[in-house]
Amino acid sequence: MEEILRQPLVAIQGIGPSRAEAFYHAGVASIEDLLNYFPRDYEDQRNLLSISQITLGEDVMIRARVLSSPQNFRKGRYTVCKARIADETGALSAVWFNQPFIAKNLKAGETYYFYGKVERKYNQIQMSSPQYRLADQQSETPSIEPIYPLTTALTQKMIRGAVKEALLMAGDALEEYLPSAILQRYHLAQLGFAYAKIHFPDTFEAAGLARRRLIFDEFFIQQMALRQIKKLLDDETKGQIIDSEGKDAEFLAQLRFPLTNAQKRVWSEIQEDLCSPRAMNRLIQGDVGSGKTVVAMLGLYAAAKDGYQGAMMAPTEVLARQHFAEAIRLLEPFGIRVCLLSGSLTAKTKRQVYGQIQTHEVDVVIGTHALIQEGVQFARLGIVITDEQHRFGVRQRVALADKSAAPNVLVMTATPIPRTLAMILYGDMDISILDEMPPGRSPVKTFCVDHTYDERVYSFVRREVTAGRQVYIICPAVEESEESELKSAVEYQSFLQDVVFPDLKVGLLHGKMRPEQKDEVMEAFASGDIPILVSTTVVEVGVNVPNATLMIVENAERFGLAQLHQLRGRVGRGQHESYCVLKTDSKQANVRKRMKILVDSQDGFYIAEEDLRLRGTGDVFGLRQHGLPDFKLADLYKDLDILKIAQQAAEEVLTADPLLSRPENLRLKQKIEQFVDGDVLKNSL
Repeated sequence: MEEILRQPLVAIQGIGPSRAEAFYHAGVASIEDLLNYFPRDYEDQRNLLSISQITLGEDVMIRARVLSSPQNFRKGRYTVCKARIADETGALSAVWFNQPFIAKNLKAGETYYFYGKVERKYNQIQMSSPQYRLADQQSETPSIEPIYPLTTALTQKMIRGAVKEALLMAGDALEEYLPSAILQRYHLAQLGFAYAKIHFPDTFEAAGLARRRLIFDEFFIQQMALRQIKKLLDDETKGQIIDSEGKDAEFLAQLRFPLTNAQKRVWSEIQEDLCSPRAMNRLIQGDVGSGKTVVAMLGLYAAAKDGYQGAMMAPTEVLARQHFAEAIRLLEPFGIRVCLLSGSLTAKTKRQVYGQIQTHEVDVVIGTHALIQEGVQFARLGIVITDEQHRFGVRQRVALADKSAAPNVLVMTATPIPRTLAMILYGDMDISILDEMPPGRSPVKTFCVDHTYDERVYSFVRREVTAGRQVYIICPAVEESEESELKSAVEYQSFLQDVVFPDLKVGLLHGKMRPEQKDEVMEAFASGDIPILVSTTVVEVGVNVPNATLMIVENAERFGLAQLHQLRGRVGRGQHESYCVLKTDSKQANVRKRMKILVDSQDGFYIAEEDLRLRGTGDVFGLRQHGLPDFKLADLYKDLDILKIAQQAAEEVLTADPLLSRPENLRLKQKIEQFVDGDVLKNSL
């Protein structure tokens, strides 16, 4: 039965090599992938409206005839396809952006179903980028139709047809694996029902039951796997014992400031791990500026002093060089040999560094993913540290840990996740919290304004730059879009450079740039060559620029509170007073409430709790940017109640049957083993 699910898409009738390739680009390669390619929304064709019944600003379904052949025309850098459509009660325009092929697909005189939002724009009523399909004989019966994420070569009709065939082929392969007691206790739908109704529900209630079951499965399997991994690590993993007791006095004496109580507590927890025969597997979660790096350097110091090597991996070369400079300052005075290993080194230099690592001529290696290359062999690796751990996949972290027999592993993140949620998400790790700021770190004064303050904000920018300071300006989009009023980094940088600050250098940074370009821009900003940097959120985790004193965030309502707090943490890192300006024109009460939380508080953990409580729309927390599990359906905010019962169910099952050896749990055991071996878990840790 499992073989059916693993079959390639070409096994489905009507899917040839070219169409299978189109699905592949959407991340779908097998029948199982297709069944897990869930709808992002539904068309409720049961509530078909006439044009005269439409309410502006709402998503509606209408049945209308195309009056004349659609026309493509240019508007700036965009291609706009426009068609006039009508029914017996009225007419409106349908408009698509950068989809010129629609002009060939829509035929004048034909009748279609159109689904989308109707608004008044440019003094006319129009439906922007509607979904559409021919009103053929088969579609006369009103139904609830799934809306799938699309790529250029796929249409809704293609995906719906393929999914229907896949469901028929899967049949008994969708065998139930949850114990019946769990299904009954938590009122969960059967697996076959869930897959059928998530794609083609008869009612929205059925879709809800299906969604709840599949979300439960995502959480439940992850929780089961994490608990088993943690038990395996606790029971079997014998680590490198590093004797650090009483050997840190001279290191601590050189610090400019004494450790905070939080740093002392976390260092004590790490020392206990290092002295234990069990390999350390610990997450340090600390707010921006809470002193994680000093604690990491203590770990590297302890390992080196006890005859071991230490490795610290950073996600970018700029950040690696920053850590390297800090390691030189803090470790070399004690005779600890430090080297840097990054992708930009010449092949000859890399070979030299490889040799020094292998022969233990260096004690501490700071680097990027270059640390996990095949040629890197450590003589006696005792501790592995990854900074901003969410930027690495688990394969990269495991590859580094595999350079030695069970080294102690320490991962660090500045992502403020509520502790209760962190304990669920990182169930395989021990968690330490740095919840206190070192002395000298001043609060960042935060303000929320609308765009009537633009001129005053520009004056403020000029004042800071004139005083020798630097400024970040964050935009939510890379490029301008006809469909969106979001401020874009590319256009805004051009406007600021050409119109507002022609006498100053305004830099640009965004995620579509090549890695070496991004590093070059950040180096220039860090060195002071660029006084004003317009960027997307790629700077959220970046280098330490103590001279940056002003953070401006455009369209602040589009970001989660935790992400805004991360951005704010880019400033206030030096001796000068620093500021954060959140710009939004939104009048919504919820937006104003969220902005006020940031204005009033500097506590990242409190902010994260409030972000979780308020549960703004969409991915407000920027989950994908923070390396949290990439669930297909589940939302860590909206579905927290399901996450909690999944955690409870996992505890019940493993308490009753720790080895999952009972007959009713054998299918479940197989499912978890597949999960651990597959990419899902690799994205979850």
